[in-house]
Amino acid sequence: SRFAVASSLRLEPISSFSSSFTHRLLSSTASTHTKHENHQEEEEEDPLFFQPKIGDGGDGGGVVLQGVPWGESALSIAHDVLKLFSDDIIIFAFKATPRGYIYVRLDKLSNEYGCPSMEELESYSQEYKKRLDEAGERREIPDDLALEVSSPGAERILKVPDDLDRFKDMAMRVCYIEDGESNCAEKSGVFILDSIETEQENCIWKLADVKENRDPNSKGRPFSRKQRDWRLKLPFGKHRMIMLHLEY
Repeated sequence: SRFAVASSLRLEPISSFSSSFTHRLLSSTASTHTKHENHQEEEEEDPLFFQPKIGDGGDGGGVVLQGVPWGESALSIAHDVLKLFSDDIIIFAFKATPRGYIYVRLDKLSNEYGCPSMEELESYSQEYKKRLDEAGERREIPDDLALEVSSPGAERILKVPDDLDRFKDMAMRVCYIEDGESNCAEKSGVFILDSIETEQENCIWKLADVKENRDPNSKGRPFSRKQRDWRLKLPFGKHRMIMLHLEY
């Protein structure tokens, strides 16, 4: 797995800043916890512990309420708070859990990786928690909800073809199948989007100039003509998972 350093802020009786390693690249988190469950229970709720997929309310984006009766109200409040911020910040993912945890991931469209600043995440988290508490006092929702606000990070799952144009100049990890049979072996590579054939519903990929694609004996030499000219045409439906790829 690839790792990066991320800053985190946990808002408890005494606020403190810390740095920690995380599987989510280039992501920042502002958390407000009011529940008294132990840390292990909290981690079991964390979407990071599940295999990501499109629409999972985590790295795959989308809204997942899991049937909790207060979910729609909490989501509505989340959207209301967003109106206080710039138009380029949107909700990438929202997840509510039966144990009373809310996970919100904010996407900043003007940022290269979609990451709001730590200050923006903290400000949103504080205002959202304030409004959740007010709704709890009115008994519209439970009064002991725990909240985590974060950015999607570079390991977000990209939708085909909707998200590809936005990140077209960046290297992407593409998992795919080539053959007609759905049970054939899945392949993976680090590519850059060359073009999209909208009517034919195909993506054309070229090799990304990253360490994984270079000959270890090339000693820093550029791609050969064969590597530069290599292309992979994939129908939309043959893509299994696409994420941003970062090198350190």
